[in-house]
Amino acid sequence: MSDIALHPDWLDLLRGEFEQPYMADLKAFLAAERAGGARVFPRPAEWFRALDLTPPDQVRVVILGQDPYHGEGQAHGLCFSVQPGVRVPPSLVNIFKELDTDLGLARPSHGFLESWAKQGVLLLNSVLTVRMGAAASHQGRGWERFTDAVVKAVAAGPRPTVFLLWGAYAQKKAAFIPDVSKGGRHLVLKAAHPSPLSAHNGFLGCGHFSRANAFLREHGRGEIDWGLPAL
Repeated sequence: MSDIALHPDWLDLLRGEFEQPYMADLKAFLAAERAGGARVFPRPAEWFRALDLTPPDQVRVVILGQDPYHGEGQAHGLCFSVQPGVRVPPSLVNIFKELDTDLGLARPSHGFLESWAKQGVLLLNSVLTVRMGAAASHQGRGWERFTDAVVKAVAAGPRPTVFLLWGAYAQKKAAFIPDVSKGGRHLVLKAAHPSPLSAHNGFLGCGHFSRANAFLREHGRGEIDWGLPAL
């Protein structure tokens, strides 16, 4: 993927991944998808958008998603986020409900989360691409190994960081994170996925946003303004 731009600080940390055979296989798979006429989301320039907006030394919170939205015009490289003017998806509606319950933040009029990313919230999907209309169509092709490396790089850093792991898929990556509950330096918070299918099983009412800010303040890292500015 030498033709894909990536923030130089991330490239320094992840250069070895791009030299691995699995990455060549992934690049070939994506090229074949597109050559065969498949629409792949997001567009290539946004595959690494989460990393570009949130350099490693600025990461304060990590939110892990599964794979990008597969509808037209939704995905733009940040998990759970949609482009301006796009209807807010159900999982993000539940995230906004929890922000209201937890922090008293009224539901925004849009689902564009770039302001979070620019404050140090790494909005990382485990799989960075998807075929239009086919959820999970790019799972098992190599992206998971790459994003494992991203999580490991953040977890190896010296700064206390919050990891919000919603759902079993995201929670698989907890194995890489030195958790404060086990003598580590990072706060790992787990809950059900915010999807309407599972949000009532522990996501709604989890209080993760206030707990994240409390941890960041305690460790001298400020806090995240979870409110979204008007577009």
